[in-house]
Amino acid sequence: MSTDAVTGTLARIKGFAPRRSDYADLPRSWKTDILAGVTVGIVALPLALAFGISSGVGAAAGLITAVVAGLVAAVFGGSHVQVSGPTGAMAVILAPIVAEHGLSSIAMVTVLAGLLVLIAGVLGLGRAVTFIPWPVIEGFTLGIAAIIFLQQVPAAFNTAAPAGMRTLNAAIDVVVHADWSQAWSTLTVVAMVAVIMVVLPRVHASIPESLTAVIAVTLIVYFTDVFDVATIGQLPSSLPAPSIPHVDSEALRAMFSAAVAIAALAAIESLLSARVAATMSPTGPYEPDRELSGQGLASIASGLFGGMPATGAIARTAVNVRSGARTRVAAIVHSLLLLGVVYLATGPVSEIPLAALAGVLMVTSFRMVSVGTVRAILRSTRSDALIFVVTAIITVTLDLIEAVEIGIVVAAFFALRQVAQRASVTREPLPGPAQPGDERIALLRLDGAMFFGAAEKISTTISAGADRNESVSVVIIRMSHLGMLDATGARSLAEIVADLEKRGVTVIIKGVQPEHLALLEGVGVVDSLRHDNHLVDTLDEAIAHARSHVERERM
Repeated sequence: MSTDAVTGTLARIKGFAPRRSDYADLPRSWKTDILAGVTVGIVALPLALAFGISSGVGAAAGLITAVVAGLVAAVFGGSHVQVSGPTGAMAVILAPIVAEHGLSSIAMVTVLAGLLVLIAGVLGLGRAVTFIPWPVIEGFTLGIAAIIFLQQVPAAFNTAAPAGMRTLNAAIDVVVHADWSQAWSTLTVVAMVAVIMVVLPRVHASIPESLTAVIAVTLIVYFTDVFDVATIGQLPSSLPAPSIPHVDSEALRAMFSAAVAIAALAAIESLLSARVAATMSPTGPYEPDRELSGQGLASIASGLFGGMPATGAIARTAVNVRSGARTRVAAIVHSLLLLGVVYLATGPVSEIPLAALAGVLMVTSFRMVSVGTVRAILRSTRSDALIFVVTAIITVTLDLIEAVEIGIVVAAFFALRQVAQRASVTREPLPGPAQPGDERIALLRLDGAMFFGAAEKISTTISAGADRNESVSVVIIRMSHLGMLDATGARSLAEIVADLEKRGVTVIIKGVQPEHLALLEGVGVVDSLRHDNHLVDTLDEAIAHARSHVERERM
């Protein structure tokens, strides 16, 4: 490897490392950063526990993820205000993996997914999220919110989810076969949490409603004998020692597809959250590639400590920004506060009813969906509305990553169809005073794009125009207005030129853009012309040459 290559590689690696500029605003913002970190930590505690339980890995794993991954992502990530940890989307995708492969598989799949996200960052794939259309993102969010709500239905009805059933079917089955004599107590707990979370912000906006609701309901359940509900149970009073997951080739092959799905979700959600944070915060733009590498390291660290995969959390990040965070210290304080809970408060936390956390997630799922955003998409174009609905339905009924993939494919189809519809061929009159023989010259202007989606339409139009007027002996094709040309379009143009020349019609091509010339030469368009001088730059030159051909034919 050359010295320049080594220097470039070292410079790129250095770009992913923490730097002093990450904390440039700390002398001015350290007080608000600490307060914001405490606020986010209070908000994150019930969510970390709830998402851990919802995913099937347990409350302890959710708490460990918020501590370890939150700290690593804060230090190494590409956003100054991003808060990372367990999220609802990750809980949704982990639940079937736990059911199929068992709890022991989570450490390995977490580390493997983290490695994939880290590699994506190193390879510079951070900008890829900008190619995901807005209706796909919102449909995905709506679908995740629906799944999070449905996943809480068994806990709300004081029963276990039926094994081997999809979330929607399982929720329906639980409701249909509910034992109301057993379900009333958990449903009451869920209702109390929901009421407190909805009413409390109207009383005082600064009070953390989720934590307050959980504490209040936990105290009611603990000091009364009315409610017979399950609680979180014993939690570790310290972080476990890190350990490398056992890996064998057979398990690795079985878990690789799951790791790819987790990595894709982690990358998408983290980059979207960082992008939203950048628009909310005055701290400036984020670094997408560094964000991916930081999130990859965060998931690797989480897996080593027995946690679950982590992503940037939009809700917690928004709370962080609104609380005044300006540097990474806020997210670091959030993790340290939760670490203090692990060492000092696991006893009280273990008494929290599972139904209370289910209530928190049910309310959270509703807050994930913006009614105004949904209305705006549905009132936009029919294609965007269809993309939104299809993505949401597939997210709930099939698979999260498939939903994003299919949503992007559908969006691409409609975008290409729209581009193809704008492609056109226009017959123009020759400029200036008419001269004898001008009726034998057809001036055709290509507009829009000539690509695989529109090539046949343009080809048919040109050929039909020549057929309708048998007196035409010269065709000038203006390409200066053509914005897009691909190999299919260029090949169709070559076939058009060859067909017209074969029928005795001279073809002159005018105004080929520099970026299109090599493609036209490569597929044989230039070779199909009768002479090289039939490829001209100006319209005056093309018309003069066409008139000279007509004049020779008349003589």
